[in-house]
Amino acid sequence: MDQSVLPMALNFVDDVIAARQIRSANRILVIGCSGGGKSTLSQKLAQRFGLTYISFDRDIFWMPGWTERPRTEQRELITEMVARERWIMDGSNPSSFDLRLPRADLVIWMQISRLVCIWSVFKRWIMFFGRTRPEMAPGCIEKVDWEFVRFIWTYDKKFTPRFWDGIAAHGPQVPVLQLKSRRQTRELLDLLGTPA
Repeated sequence: MDQSVLPMALNFVDDVIAARQIRSANRILVIGCSGGGKSTLSQKLAQRFGLTYISFDRDIFWMPGWTERPRTEQRELITEMVARERWIMDGSNPSSFDLRLPRADLVIWMQISRLVCIWSVFKRWIMFFGRTRPEMAPGCIEKVDWEFVRFIWTYDKKFTPRFWDGIAAHGPQVPVLQLKSRRQTRELLDLLGTPA
């Protein structure tokens, strides 16, 4: 989506400022498309800075066997988890921004190209073929189908306005770092002294 047509209501920061904030942050929210690298980055930052890693897919959204957890239970879990003192949560779901953003010290918005995301999802599928990734609920065997590929292809058009509106409504004061490439992600990790 052309950001020039969006209202400038978000508190965007560059990677140098974000790196400084990451070092002192207690709670970080990582959002973006599947295959964008949310889980990988979140786990690296969790390990480097002693934050509890929360996978939205594993800990909140999915139950075993690709069964979606009821919405009321999801919100109860989110409320309990965001009340904790120190965490990094990877997962988009803008419908829960009202619970998550007011507690976040920083948002990292992974805006990686859809081709890179699709390529990453296929690589992940091959790597975990017939198995469940550690970031997923038990029994959620790694899969790729046409519906998932279409979801990724249309993700930016569908979700960017929702992210923008959700952050503006529930966390306009929260600093937002946009990472738009693997290179930019590696540069952030270099600034933080974290292996890429």
